[in-house]
Amino acid sequence: MATWGAEKPPERRYVVEGRSKGMVGAPTRRTPVEDAPTTYENPLSATHSSKAMSLSSAVGGLSENSKICIARLEAYTPDVDDTIYSRVTPKRAAVLVLLYELEGKIRVLLTTRSKNLRTHPGQTALPGGKADETDKDAFDTAMREAEEEVGLPRNCPHVHIICALGPFVSKYKILVTPIVAFLTDLSVLDNLTASEAEVDRIFSHSLEAILDPSLASSEPDLVPMSSGDWPYDDEYHNSSDAPLPWSELAYRMHRYRSAGSPIKGMTSDVLIRTAEIAYAKEPTYQRWPSDQAVGFVETHKSLAAVLTNV
Repeated sequence: MATWGAEKPPERRYVVEGRSKGMVGAPTRRTPVEDAPTTYENPLSATHSSKAMSLSSAVGGLSENSKICIARLEAYTPDVDDTIYSRVTPKRAAVLVLLYELEGKIRVLLTTRSKNLRTHPGQTALPGGKADETDKDAFDTAMREAEEEVGLPRNCPHVHIICALGPFVSKYKILVTPIVAFLTDLSVLDNLTASEAEVDRIFSHSLEAILDPSLASSEPDLVPMSSGDWPYDDEYHNSSDAPLPWSELAYRMHRYRSAGSPIKGMTSDVLIRTAEIAYAKEPTYQRWPSDQAVGFVETHKSLAAVLTNV
């Protein structure tokens, strides 16, 4: 059984590894993307949107800086919405960006995917997956997957919705909606259990260190340099460019050294956007390819054009 360690609060930032005794809730079932619900409300149904409004009363004990970050996320309006896909119905998925405060700093829950999985084996991920026919909206998808992967109770009263970010586009042309939420009871972390079939590790990372990777120097359990989990020469952050498979646009892959596997790909993209909104500042590094001043909107327009012409 994987836990967050025998020590109390400080230990919650450390890596957790091991085999689980099982999953909470229904057994894992991977739904084909084609079976995604036709009535899926993206990003949030009216029920879940109303729950997001009660967050302010739940975060009263946070540091002032964390309160400001949460308030900025609450006020966020997505850069891109589904209207760009008015002529096509894309495949859908959702991930949970679960934030919490420890020692006055905001951290985010992450996992290392099992090496036995067919897609992205051994890579860092946010809890989440493809939409199921039982899901009403992106929040349902994210919470169901989090329950299956790390044992986070689906109806946990200590998980408070902050917002839904605009959708991201995966390499498989799937629209992934990040649901940002805040955990107010850290004891929940002590009872998380990694799904033996899907998750090798549960760990966390400083959200602000996504914008300023040098802040990771204070992380207590970073993987060693020149190891299998960090084979790069750069100490905390590495990037490289590659063409998008469906577009003439280039994609900049960002990688961050952590207490687990490297944070990279769409996971890093989601966390960059979350951190930019929360801290109201840009990364200390070049976010996009230097010869290409584009962002999420241009990427979505490119994908929408491809899907429309298929």
